[in-house]
Amino acid sequence: MNESILEIGELLRKRKLSPVELTRACLARIEKLNATLKAFITVTADSALEQARAAEAEIQRGAWRGPLHGIPLALKDLIDTAGVRTTAASAIFKDRIPAQDAEVVRRLKSAGAVLLGKQNLHEFAYGGSSVISYYGEVHNPWNPARIAGGSSGGSAAAVAAALCYGAIGTDTAGSVREPAALCGITGLKPTYGRVSTRGVIPLSSSLDHVGPIARSVSDVAVILQGIAGYDAKDINSADISVDDYIAALVDRPQPLRVGIPRKFFYEDLDPEVADATEQALSVLKTMVENIRELELPVPTDRTLQAAESYAYHAWFVARTPELYQPETLRRIRTGENVSEAEISQRRRELQQIRSEILGIFTELDLLVTPTTPIPAPALAELKQNPDLLRPREILLLRNTRPVNVWGLPAISIPCGFTNTGLPIGLQIIGPPWGEGKVLQLANAYEQATAWHKRKPPLGGA
Repeated sequence: MNESILEIGELLRKRKLSPVELTRACLARIEKLNATLKAFITVTADSALEQARAAEAEIQRGAWRGPLHGIPLALKDLIDTAGVRTTAASAIFKDRIPAQDAEVVRRLKSAGAVLLGKQNLHEFAYGGSSVISYYGEVHNPWNPARIAGGSSGGSAAAVAAALCYGAIGTDTAGSVREPAALCGITGLKPTYGRVSTRGVIPLSSSLDHVGPIARSVSDVAVILQGIAGYDAKDINSADISVDDYIAALVDRPQPLRVGIPRKFFYEDLDPEVADATEQALSVLKTMVENIRELELPVPTDRTLQAAESYAYHAWFVARTPELYQPETLRRIRTGENVSEAEISQRRRELQQIRSEILGIFTELDLLVTPTTPIPAPALAELKQNPDLLRPREILLLRNTRPVNVWGLPAISIPCGFTNTGLPIGLQIIGPPWGEGKVLQLANAYEQATAWHKRKPPLGGA
């Protein structure tokens, strides 16, 4: 599994490789490693093989649909799948079987992707560790004694351990980028409204994003190309044309001006994270027009997210509170007493913040920060000291959360490892609809370094 999705897609198109072989190999790896990682909640082996056989038949008769045709992917178990349970990693939804696919699933099926199943997560996506799940905590393939991050922890762990070629996660405060960083892979949160969230169980509709997690920048670009675009049935979807993200990887790079927001984003970093980030910046300086430091007003209020989360859960909290994990219930209830007037005010403030951040992109093209201030914490530490869990998660999500408030596209790419072998991530942030620029610089850095080529001890292939 060292080839990119584009390379494998060409082998499939030329019939030098079989989607059925790929799918069986992934299912075998899931069978071997999932008991340790707890990355998947539901494995849809029979339907995946059926989809693979259908893809093979189509390709053999010349009906190749594109680079995702026959590629085994998987979905965070927050994304509705018709006829397949979607649990949100909660006892509340353990028997929930949607009647319709989420829009992102419909697009993947239309592209001919093979869907292997549903991946574990932090219950209802309300956390950055994936320690809290009805189906057990997710383990990091680089060191199973460490967290995989969250809330898309199962997706990141599965991709890192080569159980699938890519996954679809969700990101409300960093839940694609943070686990990607902790698992040594690539995760992209697109611009707010770029990928439909219709059919995705919400955490906070004003901040929710759907995005790809994969092993390389090009893989992320291919998946994003397949899921991006306007959805008229999604009130938050934007009717703005989709760029050619794959072409952005090979087009002649444009001169890029990069900003480094030292205040807030570079404060109180783990020393090894700080060192890896500075080394990454020294590489970036050789490939951009200029890099300069700047200060940004950083939004940190979480009232709107808490209120919107409670609004979705109020019915269940009133009727079956005992079915939640206790810590999830506690977090949900923090939004219980937020008034409608305050919610309206916070939404107005959100729009103002998203308008004001546009000003920095008149002089800059991109921003660069560490993805997480610290590497993956130990599971035992968090389980033995429950009071540490939320503070650790808030710290892990510190640098990613503001980007959700701004609604900007951002990617996390590997930029180093600690002395104990834990991955470190670099975050590149772009202007609205600037995914192409983000991918361009991320790809240039990836090609200049070898961090993305490292494989974890558990499951690396």
